[in-house]
This record gives sequence, C-alpha cells and structure tokens, in this order.
Amino acid sequence: MDSITVRENGQDITFSFNDLMKFHGPGFPGGVVHALKAMQAAFPLLDSAAPERREVTLLTAFSGPGGRDAIEMVTRAVSGDRFTVDRSLGGADIISEPPGPYLWRFGYRDRRVEAVIRPGLVREEFVLLGKKQDRSLEEETRLTELKYEMAHRLLPLAGSEVYETEILSAK
Repeated sequence: MDSITVRENGQDITFSFNDLMKFHGPGFPGGVVHALKAMQAAFPLLDSAAPERREVTLLTAFSGPGGRDAIEMVTRAVSGDRFTVDRSLGGADIISEPPGPYLWRFGYRDRRVEAVIRPGLVREEFVLLGKKQDRSLEEETRLTELKYEMAHRLLPLAGSEVYETEILSAK
C-alpha cells in the first residue's frame, strides 16, 4: 500500500512512500501520502498495467508542496508542464466545502479520471490549525504532529479507501 508503479519507455518503475519522502523532504508528509493515494486510486483506471509516466497529466485543487513533489517524482508532470493547480476546482476547505483541495483529475491518453477524498479522513483540527495565521510555536509543533499523524494513518490504506474515483472520459 506504500508504493506506485509507472512505466518509462515500457519499463516499470516503482516508487515507495520512502522514495517520495526522500525527494520531498520532511515538510509535508500528509501531502505526499495524499498524492500517492490519489495516484493509487486513479492509475488502474487510466491503464490496466501502469501508465507511461511522461504521458500523465494532472489538474488538481491540491496546491501543497508534498503533493506536488510526489506527483513530480512519479510522473515528471511538473517539469513537463503537465501539472496544473486550480484551487477553484474544490471548495475553500474540506470541512465546510468538501472536497476542499483534495480533488485530482488525472489524464492519460484518451482517459480522464477524477479522484476525490472520501469523507472523514481529514481531521477538522488539522484544517483549522493549517488555516490559522500567526501560529504560536506550540501550534506549529501540533500542526507538524498532525501532518505526520495523517500520513501514518492513511499510508496503510488502499488508494481506493482514501479516494473515490470516477472515469470522466474514455474512448
């Protein structure tokens, strides 16, 4: 449950959560897990084996650096100019306007798949603390704890347990 496989010129490449975290760094492990779980949920609907990494496109409401870095490592979509963030796709936040930023639209060849977070997986304390301006040192520490808590809580789940998927188009 902690890896994703893509292809590069027909050869499989598998990236683990630990690989993604090494690329990203320690800052946003929850975002790394969200991108990983969204890819795990969507990629089987894009290709029955594994998609060619440099052909995957992404339109998402998720603007966090952990998600962006995970997508870049796996698909090279950021450097390939196939990654677009449009915060208006989701709501202001997941609590008051689901799905908030947790919406991912992957494209691959003639297919488009949307992955949306399942309700109840992002805790309100995390959302409220993340939005708060001028956090105290204690609040920063708590937010860091919540980022790691979310990552460790969601990582063992299948992508389909974290994200609901829908095929938007297919030929």
